[in-house]
Amino acid sequence: MRKRHWDRAFFGGSLLTALAQGYMLGLYIVGFERSAANVSFAILTAFCLVAGYAFLGAGWLVMKTEGNLQRRAVAWARGSLWPVAIGMIAVSVVTPLVSGRIFDKWFSLPNVLLLAPIPLMTAILLVGLHIALKALPTRTDRFCWLPFAGAIGLFLLGFHGLAYSFFPFVVPDQLTIWQAAAAPEALLIIFLGAIVILPIIALYTVFAYRVFWGKATPLRYSS
Repeated sequence: MRKRHWDRAFFGGSLLTALAQGYMLGLYIVGFERSAANVSFAILTAFCLVAGYAFLGAGWLVMKTEGNLQRRAVAWARGSLWPVAIGMIAVSVVTPLVSGRIFDKWFSLPNVLLLAPIPLMTAILLVGLHIALKALPTRTDRFCWLPFAGAIGLFLLGFHGLAYSFFPFVVPDQLTIWQAAAAPEALLIIFLGAIVILPIIALYTVFAYRVFWGKATPLRYSS
């Protein structure tokens, strides 16, 4: 009984966090203006971001599990892929429409030609993931890593597009990173700390992935 309650609590907390993050992302894109259309877009972004996290988690399970759980994870990945696509399309359409500066960054020459690989790669990746998920799971389980790798690719492309669109602003068309930056002395302290901490985090992450490499298996205790 307690385990069920804890499961529901973790699920609810994670869902609420993802919804809030997606909602704030949607409002950020429209400059925090709360008209009916903008709030509707933010709500759409919230649910699509939840689908994105679900797809990422399902891809991890496809890669790490076998049997019935893997088949269920493939089904979850199939169901969440196209809401992810809808969210990425919505963000890609709305972002240049709410800012003339962003529109010019994407659609003026020669930028429109130089940046074309980003949406093209995203579309190819979405179609490729759809085809791969229809074929999974396979008998040899050779390509079980594809959904997780594809999910990482989608997130990286999405972040790259947003970063390019809004740079150098941290609040769209209102506040730049230079205006929002802390004092040079504070930034120097943060920089020195990052020099020490980031390599440790990277090494720990590599070590953790190495320890848990391969398929998840039933827990066993050696005597």
